[in-house]
Order: sequence, then structure tokens, then C-alpha cells
Amino acid sequence: MTDPGVRPEALGLPRPSGVVFDCDGLLLDTEPCWTVAETAVFATRGLPYGPEQKALFIGRSVPGSVELMASIFGEQGNEEAILAQLLDAIGDVIATSAEPMPGALELVELLSGRLPIGVASNSPRFVLDAALGRAGLRDAFGAVVAADEVPVPKPAPDLYLSACRLLGVPAVGAVALEDTATGTAAAHAAGLRVIGVPSPEAGELGADWLLPALDDPRLLAWASSL
Repeated sequence: MTDPGVRPEALGLPRPSGVVFDCDGLLLDTEPCWTVAETAVFATRGLPYGPEQKALFIGRSVPGSVELMASIFGEQGNEEAILAQLLDAIGDVIATSAEPMPGALELVELLSGRLPIGVASNSPRFVLDAALGRAGLRDAFGAVVAADEVPVPKPAPDLYLSACRLLGVPAVGAVALEDTATGTAAAHAAGLRVIGVPSPEAGELGADWLLPALDDPRLLAWASSL
């Protein structure tokens, strides 16, 4: 990995046309919140929810998670009720418990005003608004796109294409920040390059540039140089 003291322009990431962030697990540490909500939904059916179950849900959109739950529960056709139960639980937990990831607020502040920045999230709008509001970031971005506002969520490219369109920048030439393989696939499909900051459960991302955290000195130096 490149030495932290290296000049930002030597890191192989040219000035992008814009930067688009994922939200859950990238800007905010919401994954524990989702775990609490998912555990509650499983518990109402007398089912355990541990690491094995959690691994099945990492990176999935909310509709995808609900479909999987319906299959696990043997409740196909009851997706609407499962969705309502899950969203009711997650909204409360995020609004009171989600915290910004290390370096997230500093990185957003550094990039703000230097180039267009946005968010492309696999969460529905009200969950995304709750998360950004909790972090004080609701008005920090030129475009914020939620999963229920595009035809197909990640790993399809729709979210990133929509965010870039709203920012007025070409997707090819923009950079995404992602923490999951699902999000990385979506960004690459849209033509963006990807800075990967993997969550512990994410596994291999396939990102163009991999860093351990948003507060990595190399990333902050790169942002400061734009």
C-alpha cells in the first residue's frame, strides 16, 4: 500500500468530475442498527439471528432483504407486512443510535465546494433521510438518491447514474466511495471508479483503490488536493 506521505496526485486517482458516497456502513455506522432491526424481526418468529444469518443480508437492498426474509420464514406473499415491521424497527434505531464513521464528516467537509458530491444509497428515502439527519449531513450534498427512487437498486447502476445526472457530471470520470461488493458492482456498472473502504463483513470488494477507513491520511490528502 502506498506510503501515507506520498503526494495525492501520485496515488493513481486523477481529479474526478464528482464524488458519490454510499451511506450505510460508509458514511454512517448503520449496520449495527440494521442488525438490531433484523434480529427483532427474526425474534418475533422465534428464529435466531447470528453471524451466519447476517452474512446473507450484507449489501442487499431493503426489498431484497424482505424477499429473503419471506423465503426464510416461509411467508411468501407476506412481504408487505415484513417490510412494514422492518422499516418501523430500523427508523427508530437509526434516528437514535447511528453514528458517523471515522473521518466521514471531515471528508465531506473537505470535498464540499471543491467539486460536486452526492449520495447513492440502497436504503429507502425515509431511512436515508433519518441517517443523514442524524449525522447533520442532510444538506451537505448536491444530490441524494434513495433505492425507492430508481427502477432497480444496487448492484444495478441506476442509483449511481441518477446521482451523477442530478449532479450534472459524467459518470465516467466520477468516483464512488463504497463499503460492499454490491455497491462496488453498481458503481462500476455505471462507469465510476471506486474507492473501497470495506466493512468487516464485506469480503473482497473489487475496488480500484482500497483503504481501511475514511480518515486514512492518504484519502484526506487526496481530498484536500482537489
